Amino acid sequence: MNWIEICVHTSQEATEAVSYILQDLGGDGVSIEDPEVLHREWDNWYGEIIELSPDDYPQEGVRVKAYLSSLACPDADAFVAQVKQRLEDLRSAGFDVGPASVTTQEVNESAWADEWKKYYKPIRVTDRIVIKPHWETHEPASADERVIELDPGMAFGTGTHPTTVLSIRLLEKYLQPQQRVIDVGCGSGVLSIVAGKLGAEPVLALDLDPVAVEKAQENIAINGLSAQVTAKEGDLLKGVADTAEVVVANILAEIILKFVHDLPRVLVPGGVFIASGIIEEKRELVEEALTMMGLEVMETIHQDGWVAIAAKKW
Repeated sequence: MNWIEICVHTSQEATEAVSYILQDLGGDGVSIEDPEVLHREWDNWYGEIIELSPDDYPQEGVRVKAYLSSLACPDADAFVAQVKQRLEDLRSAGFDVGPASVTTQEVNESAWADEWKKYYKPIRVTDRIVIKPHWETHEPASADERVIELDPGMAFGTGTHPTTVLSIRLLEKYLQPQQRVIDVGCGSGVLSIVAGKLGAEPVLALDLDPVAVEKAQENIAINGLSAQVTAKEGDLLKGVADTAEVVVANILAEIILKFVHDLPRVLVPGGVFIASGIIEEKRELVEEALTMMGLEVMETIHQDGWVAIAAKKW
């Protein structure tokens, strides 16, 4: 089977929003080509990507690519028209969407499905947390190290985007063993898996996208956490009767604002909400909304223009 690649040239600010749009419209896979990685300082990390070529990245902005099966998308032009309309909606809402150009090409599945795997290696996110692709080997540096195995598949990255790293840092700091966790917008399930590896139980992973839920379930099983972590379809916190000591959401600020009113109901007294996926310009909006819901912002951390917030319910 062949796939149709839809490529959107956009701004870094709009990367997460464009990724959401492409998947919301039916894209079965998303990849991001951000030239920032060419200049990133990796410190003592193992390295996320090797043998990078500047020719594979735009000189300015970011390319976000989605993949659709040629059978499921017989009319690529109609899909492109939908994408362009959503981009204009973003622009009207005040987003800098950059060039907002949309192009397509056909990709052979057999040539594409495994080629990208050679570029991904284990990466140390914190002193205790290492994320590695399922097909790679890694020897833990200590007995306290937690190794998270991921098979990103065609729909998700390897879990080392700055927003994910910030979420993991706050989870590691505030989560205690045996605490209950709800992961809103779980994607590949990486944060739910981190929570499980840190001793959380039970963990509820929610995502509106059934493809994400399926991939999260696979990754949860790979890590041997099926008894602790449950992934299922869910629209944010709507209809969630469970309560938890920790709620985590690595998602757009605009989406976080849609469910902050549910946090006082879901969080137990003393519970912590960890929010990431927030650009610096939207930080105050999120903090103000959390304060209005009776939560106290305890900490804000930053990386590469992204912000994560830890807030407590008293």
